[in-house]
Amino acid sequence: MKTESKIGILLLNLGGPERLEDVRPFLFNLFSDRHIIRLGPAFLQKPIARFIVSRRAPASMANYARIGGGSPIRRKTEEQAQALEQELRPDGDFVVRPCMRYWHPLAEEALRDMEREGVQAIIALPLYPHYSIATTGSSLLDLRRTADRLGISIPIHEILCWPDEPAYIDCLVDRILAGIRSVEGKPVQVVYSAHSLPVQFIREGDPYVDHLQQTIHAIEERTAIAGRLCYQSRSGPVEWLGPPLSKVIADLASEGCANLLVVPISFVSDHIETLYEIDIQYREMAEGLGMGFASTPSLNADPPFIAGLHDLVLATLAQCNI
Repeated sequence: MKTESKIGILLLNLGGPERLEDVRPFLFNLFSDRHIIRLGPAFLQKPIARFIVSRRAPASMANYARIGGGSPIRRKTEEQAQALEQELRPDGDFVVRPCMRYWHPLAEEALRDMEREGVQAIIALPLYPHYSIATTGSSLLDLRRTADRLGISIPIHEILCWPDEPAYIDCLVDRILAGIRSVEGKPVQVVYSAHSLPVQFIREGDPYVDHLQQTIHAIEERTAIAGRLCYQSRSGPVEWLGPPLSKVIADLASEGCANLLVVPISFVSDHIETLYEIDIQYREMAEGLGMGFASTPSLNADPPFIAGLHDLVLATLAQCNI
């Protein structure tokens, strides 16, 4: 059944520097957000963020240089938005746009776009399958606060998480099975890699790890292949979720593991964590320890994945009686 209203869809994502000169301001935006990491008392958050950026920026810029001089995440999210808008055409009048948390297009730009398009309702669809206050929570809070500040009264309907969305699981299962076939019958260890979070968030009730386990359970019900969960992308002077992917790789090498298949389950768009950390940094580490290394490709604008986002939108429309 087609909706009669003009609906805006905002794809919420982290964002990333598109040029090397964007790296410092991007990192400052990131470390200034207490939903990502709490740096001392609130009044010291930005001064400490500036100090951290001054220390981290040169290495971060070198890493971005190795993947072409910037993050492709805006382009990848725009491709997902275009594909989803096309997928939704039979269901009504939809406008789909990216909305980034720490780089452009920021919430103000995305909301102004929705206003110009004359949408009557907005669905905020996070490209984070697993809810955390540091990702989805921070993006939704920023979206609401920005709408209030701008005086934009378009109703915003929020999708919080989708850790076992069927098409998302199907895509991951297909990639895992293809990765296992690629080693031609040799033993392979599946490793699920997720973005790490400060442990304190989990102690305070953040459901992120539970959602990761839901995804893994849904995958392994289909594959019957047990994997190990680990984490990457730690930063800052606090206790983070572990074990880190680097330790798991070292442990597997000491156990005699011959082949490794890394599955980035919390990332659905290519960016620095997949293109540099997994495909360059950890590949070099594993191969240096004598292991074969493969990783499953990101979902990006893969049609089956876009079909899953389409289903999430339609379910939200029905639930909200739009």
